[in-house]
Amino acid sequence: MTVATHFQHKDGVLHAENVSLEQLAHDFGTPLYVYSRQALHDAWNSYHQAAQGRDVLVCYGMKANSNLAILNEFARLGTGFDIVSGGELARVIAAKGDPSKVVFSGVGKQRWEIEAALDAHIKCFNVESVAELERIATIAAEKGVKAPVSLRVNPDVDAKTHPYISTGLKDNKFGIDINIAPAIYAQAQQLPNLDIVGLDCHIGSQITQISPYLDALHKLILLIKQLQDQGIHLKHLDIGGGLGIRYTDETPATPTDLLSAVFQALDAADLGHLQLVLEPGRSMVGNAGVLLTQVEYLKSNQDKHFAIVNAAMNDLIRPTLYEAWHDVEAVRPRNNNATISYDIVGPICESGDWLAKDRTLNLEQGDLLAVMSAGAYAFTMASQYNTRPRAAEVIVDKQSVHLVRPREELHSLFESERLLD
Repeated sequence: MTVATHFQHKDGVLHAENVSLEQLAHDFGTPLYVYSRQALHDAWNSYHQAAQGRDVLVCYGMKANSNLAILNEFARLGTGFDIVSGGELARVIAAKGDPSKVVFSGVGKQRWEIEAALDAHIKCFNVESVAELERIATIAAEKGVKAPVSLRVNPDVDAKTHPYISTGLKDNKFGIDINIAPAIYAQAQQLPNLDIVGLDCHIGSQITQISPYLDALHKLILLIKQLQDQGIHLKHLDIGGGLGIRYTDETPATPTDLLSAVFQALDAADLGHLQLVLEPGRSMVGNAGVLLTQVEYLKSNQDKHFAIVNAAMNDLIRPTLYEAWHDVEAVRPRNNNATISYDIVGPICESGDWLAKDRTLNLEQGDLLAVMSAGAYAFTMASQYNTRPRAAEVIVDKQSVHLVRPREELHSLFESERLLD
């Protein structure tokens, strides 16, 4: 849960595991996303070890990074997947993931997505409204099957994170008010094509403390007890994901910190028999990747200095969207002391096109920079704005390099478009 140790300087050059980022830039060009295979394994192991032999299913929140190679790596390790679209389900299947370990979240599930999920025999729908519950029941009846469901409840707990990635407050669009959940569970119990299997809650992302989880868990335990009194007995409890990573000076809680406290609370409430489902995303991949970019120009406007690089907000939108901090490291740092503070900006025609601000670096035109902690919510949020091809992605495994997504070619960006007659 700390800044990845798999990106370190060796002989004066930043490496991914045992491969120089200079060599990767030479071989694949920039901008380039670089991931460490060992970092992915280490993140998975942090959850596996924290489970302490209990019945825990880790469902990777694949919206963080949905490259097929990464999904396949996690599938081989035994993970399930948290999906939010029919497209993500298709990716799971293409990556040889197990649909029976898939939980389907999201507020706007369309008919075709529900049908595809039922056909794939997913583990559970995390239902976010009464209207969705009724739609799932109707489609399941048409197919002559039972749909496994849990309600995603909104506990009105402040995750103490950025408002755009907070999901557990009553003014967020996600989930069902926990106070009316017993009545909705009772409604679901009367629908013959629904199989009530669980309870779900997800309060946000980049959470660095366990106290918000425990505040939510206390409310979930009370709800489970009330459901038991109604004759509704659940098979699993899904406490969501959201554990943060270190981008700068954060000291985020570890999976062990979280799960130890959760197990203690469940055991005290005589609920230790429930399977525990987790939906980690950022903490599985965030520090496993960097965005490699090259300085095209250095420019000064009076007292403001800019390093104009060939990566841009279309490659990494988090700084623009969230004012998110990503550390920036020179791939080959210069020996003399840096004295100039640069804004690292891209070529997009927007003043909001920046990757980092006020970074003291000793730079020259042509230098390579690594934007750190770029494994999560980076490539998956990339676009082709300004008709810019999306970057290539590679995975480094010790001294081996695997191209897992080639750089888009210009003609592919508009080859499906048509001129008018």
